[in-house]
Amino acid sequence: MATVRNLKIKTNTCKRIVKELQSYEKEVEREAAKTAGMKEKGADPYDLKQQESVLAESRMMIPDCRKRLESSLADLKGALTELEESNENPGAEFDDARSTIADILLIDSEAKPPQKQSPEIEEERAMNLIRRLHSLPQITTRSLKSVAEPLDPSIPSTPTPLINGIHVFHCPLSECIASRGGNILGADVFVPENKSVFYSRSEFNFNPSKWPQAQMDDDFLKIAKKFNAMRSVVHVPCLDQKYKIAVLASKQDHCLVDMLHGWQDGRLPVDVTCVISNHDRGSNTHVIRFLERHGIPYHYLRTTKGNKRETEVLDLVQDTDFLVLARYMQILSGDFLKGYGKDVINIHHGLLPSFKGGHPSKQAFDAGVKLIGATSHFVTDQLDAGPIIEQMVERVSHRDTLQSFVLKSEDLEKQCLAKAIKSYCELRVLPYEENKTVVF
Repeated sequence: MATVRNLKIKTNTCKRIVKELQSYEKEVEREAAKTAGMKEKGADPYDLKQQESVLAESRMMIPDCRKRLESSLADLKGALTELEESNENPGAEFDDARSTIADILLIDSEAKPPQKQSPEIEEERAMNLIRRLHSLPQITTRSLKSVAEPLDPSIPSTPTPLINGIHVFHCPLSECIASRGGNILGADVFVPENKSVFYSRSEFNFNPSKWPQAQMDDDFLKIAKKFNAMRSVVHVPCLDQKYKIAVLASKQDHCLVDMLHGWQDGRLPVDVTCVISNHDRGSNTHVIRFLERHGIPYHYLRTTKGNKRETEVLDLVQDTDFLVLARYMQILSGDFLKGYGKDVINIHHGLLPSFKGGHPSKQAFDAGVKLIGATSHFVTDQLDAGPIIEQMVERVSHRDTLQSFVLKSEDLEKQCLAKAIKSYCELRVLPYEENKTVVF
């Protein structure tokens, strides 16, 4: 049964849809002008194609919104007729409803009857209608948070807590988080100069009961395919398994020990599957005792110049997500890297690209530098030349000795490697061009 309150709601619904149509008109006009400008300037074909897709999507919103307006208008007319027949006392709500109906019908009556016409003529019809709708009174929308939703017995009475997710997206557009009820907590974007792509990383929270992870993966995959994304990765830390890593180390164990304690304390979001070394540590050393307490295998593989034991290493690390070289003083061959096929992160005790190779602290000391550093980078088949992930520096002076250089460098190495691993696991590191990285 119609009431005056319902009549007011239906009237405001029609006005709200009119307002939507007005915004769609402005969007179409804006995107059409932008497309025309790009054509006139001879824009890159790929950029023009993307812009034409945006324009087409904007145009698609108009017919759907028009249908909703027609449906809402029919509801409004029905409610008004029912109230008039019930001899309800007329008031401002009646006048407002009649005025809204009359304005919309007047505009609609001037529109041409449906015919088989070209898309351009159909679009012009819709645009003319929306221009006339601009004359309708505007309304201010209000929050509906105070309106109670009907209880659904299939939904638990206890609200599901929101959890965080991370999305790395390398393509022109990403908009599905909000459409699924998620809330973007933060977003980083990098647009390279003179490039038709951008890099972005967004953190968001969502309700997993309303947006299951399988559906989330499918949603982002569709967008990635639509825009030919170079990379699209979704990671939900509290639902996904931790990254499995293997650590390779030689005699010096300051980076290895720091990593193991970081893993134990939960500062590094990884699972250490094993430690591999070309140095035989005694059973009573603190590293071996730590590994035994936590059930982490230690594999000693003695290496020589002619045999780096890479086949055995490959067998041990096949089930890992990436490798960490914590001062592993062996050069991995291109065949090993190709056979492994995943990322390998190294810590170099020097500020690359200076002082490559062995004994970088001595090289820096002999050069009389005033800054020393450590560099964490991806491993490639070129020595100490992979894309840099993280670098840290500390000032030195003429008063420093070679020993103090080494001690300061070791502190930097531990911090730099831990920061690189954490950034990598949090999807902050993206490949950029041939030998660079974007680190958000």
